[in-house]
Amino acid sequence: MDVEREHIARSVQIHKDVLGVRPVGMYQGKPNVNTRRLVMEEGGFLYDSDAYDDDLPYWTTTPEGQPHLVIPYTLSENDMRFASPNGFSHGKEFSTYLKDNLTYLLEEGRNGSPKMMSVGLHCRLVGRPGRAKGLEEFLEFVESLGDDVWVTTRAEIAKHWYKNHYPGVGSGGSGRSSL
Repeated sequence: MDVEREHIARSVQIHKDVLGVRPVGMYQGKPNVNTRRLVMEEGGFLYDSDAYDDDLPYWTTTPEGQPHLVIPYTLSENDMRFASPNGFSHGKEFSTYLKDNLTYLLEEGRNGSPKMMSVGLHCRLVGRPGRAKGLEEFLEFVESLGDDVWVTTRAEIAKHWYKNHYPGVGSGGSGRSSL
C-alpha cells in the first residue's frame, strides 16, 4: 500500500512539474482494493475514474463520511479495442460503433434519462491514419448534433456534478454510495 501511495504522490508531482497545475482527477487504470481509499486519502482530487460500472457519475463516501465523486471510465467506447481480440479491425468499425452508441444514448436522454459517454483514446492506437479517419468521422457526427451533446472534460463534468448533484443538495442525481 505504501508503494501505491508513493506512486500517487509522484504522479501528482509529475503532473504539476510538467503542466504547471495539480490534477483534479485520478485514473490509475489498474486499481486494486486500496486504490480509491488512497486517492481519497491524498485529498486533492475532485473525482477518480477507476470504475467501469455505470453510465453516469456517482457518489461514494470517504472513510470519514465525506462525499467522493466517481466518474466511470469505459473499456467499451475505447480505442484499446483495436489491440484486443474481437475488437475493432479498422476505423470505420470504430466510428460506426461510437455513432451507434451516441445515437442510442441521445434517444435515452430525450426520453428523460440522460447519460454520459466517455471515449477512451490513445495516440499510439487511434493515431494511426486509418484509425484516425474513423475518429474524424465520429467527431464530424458529434459536431452535426450541435447543442444536443456536450463535449467536455472530466474536470468540467465533476464541476457540473458538484454543482447540480451534490448529495443532499438540489435534485440529487445518483445517490449510490459504496466503496
